[in-house]
Amino acid sequence: MHDSGRLLRHGALAGAGAVFLAISLASAHRSALPDVGPVPAFSLTDAQGRAVTRLDLAGSVWIADFIFTRCAGQCPLLSGRMARLQEALAGAPGVQLVSFTVDPAYDTPEVLAAYARRYGADAGRWRFLTGEPQAVLALIREGFRLAIAEEGPAEEPITHSIRLVLVDRRGRMRGSYEATDERAMARLQDDARRLLKEGG
Repeated sequence: MHDSGRLLRHGALAGAGAVFLAISLASAHRSALPDVGPVPAFSLTDAQGRAVTRLDLAGSVWIADFIFTRCAGQCPLLSGRMARLQEALAGAPGVQLVSFTVDPAYDTPEVLAAYARRYGADAGRWRFLTGEPQAVLALIREGFRLAIAEEGPAEEPITHSIRLVLVDRRGRMRGSYEATDERAMARLQDDARRLLKEGG
């Protein structure tokens, strides 16, 4: 699909995440990072087949993204961004990376494990989560307030947000960052380190 078409599709989904965009832009002009609200409780399964809940991430600053392994559109960009964050934040062990699949019916733990290996994911710092489809999709739409639509082209049959979400030690969302924006990615690294220093 042409880049212009992809941008239009993702632009059409922006409404569900508009509150994130407005707050994130405003945060650049304030001393404190925004507090968008808590990530709801969840119980999902990681690529090693282990149960993971929100409480398992408590005490860590974490960065979430939303991908699926069959995606040939924006997901390789997102996972590449996460791989670079894993490297850039290697000196910040209090930061975790969490990739939620938007295609949980297909993305079993075994499929996610193979995908994780492709991107050199350190299982101790970068988790890939799947689970019961309705629970996963409800978490993404209602918890993270991001849009998903199953009406995309063959290379990207599920259209979804390409924003990364920063979550503090208490499980509260503190910012949203456009994956295609280099400045936003640099700000994400700075904000994650800042939350670590603040005990946030």
